[in-house]
Amino acid sequence: MVKSIPYGKQHITQDDINAVVEVLNSQYLTTGPKVKEFEKSFSNYVGSEYAVAVSNGTAALHLCALALNVNDKSKVITTPITFAATANCVRYCGGQIEFCDIDPDTLVMDIVKLKEMLESAPKGTYEGIIPVDFAGYPVNMESFRSIANEYGLWVLEDACHAPGGYFIDSFGKKQFCGNCNYADLAIFSFHPVKHIACGEGGMITTNNRNLYNKLLQLRSHGMVYQGNPALLENHGGWYMEMQSLGYNYRISDILCALGISQLKRANTGLLRRKEIALRYDEAFHNTEIKIHVPKNDIGHAYHLYVIELDERKRIYDMLRQHNIYSQIHYVPLHTMPYYRMDSSPSVSLINSETYYEKCLSLPIYPSLSKENQEFVIKTLLKIK
Repeated sequence: MVKSIPYGKQHITQDDINAVVEVLNSQYLTTGPKVKEFEKSFSNYVGSEYAVAVSNGTAALHLCALALNVNDKSKVITTPITFAATANCVRYCGGQIEFCDIDPDTLVMDIVKLKEMLESAPKGTYEGIIPVDFAGYPVNMESFRSIANEYGLWVLEDACHAPGGYFIDSFGKKQFCGNCNYADLAIFSFHPVKHIACGEGGMITTNNRNLYNKLLQLRSHGMVYQGNPALLENHGGWYMEMQSLGYNYRISDILCALGISQLKRANTGLLRRKEIALRYDEAFHNTEIKIHVPKNDIGHAYHLYVIELDERKRIYDMLRQHNIYSQIHYVPLHTMPYYRMDSSPSVSLINSETYYEKCLSLPIYPSLSKENQEFVIKTLLKIK
């Protein structure tokens, strides 16, 4: 019997450990030079103008909602196939969420169904949309931007699953997830199972300087510090003033040092994920297992490798008996008790519900050995 094979796993090297120890031996543990260094390195990686590092991905979403002025009169659209935080950030600000169904082939928000939702409501009903690069599949943000412009919406890209992912736009150019060429803001997570593991942490990217400055202030209690031209008064070098109601969503230099080290091998990790995904594709091709192979113009980031199959519960349980810990991503948000009580879906979400009945996420992470992956494949095909 093999040892436990999880669906996702962090990969920590000696370089990562050395980077953290260096900070522990330095003058700063939090809000020091490593935060800015990580922000700069990350914005260079995804191709955005600005980046703001925060305590986690949920904090990133919340700050984006605040910066976009979401309030109790706001109504926002997102997908039900995502982690709860994607929708919750709107509720934190008192806004309403409505769900748009997914495309059964790509598993991301269906742009045709989004258009139908917008056309069926009076113009001005909705303020924004939050597309999700689910499993690492990049949403075509150019198309969503076009619709957003038509209806006067802001766009917040949830790119937690997709650092390094990209699509090819109508000009033949690679558009990397989170570069904000077509979105107002984008967010990422550095949870241990993500591409870049900091233990916890998140990042917001944008090309809008006004939003960037607003995010910096909201991240740290709404404070403006000495040396900032936005200060209304300045009594001396100690002076700071609270100009808005912000939060303590700062991130430490310790976590940022780990993030900088992890980012240096992000491309290597992404290549490994693609190799693992290709091996799964080849193994399950021409079987009863449904796989999702991206088109040639899509750079899938493969945070998850998702399949669909019948008798999902039986197979999930039997895989666990063989120490293979697959996972389900996700229980559709509109079926959660909180969102069921909040409102009933105004549109059909049948694709999301059908997908949920059959979906299963198989192990995929850079340190997954070929032997362990072969064991996963053989076991799954045997019990299927």
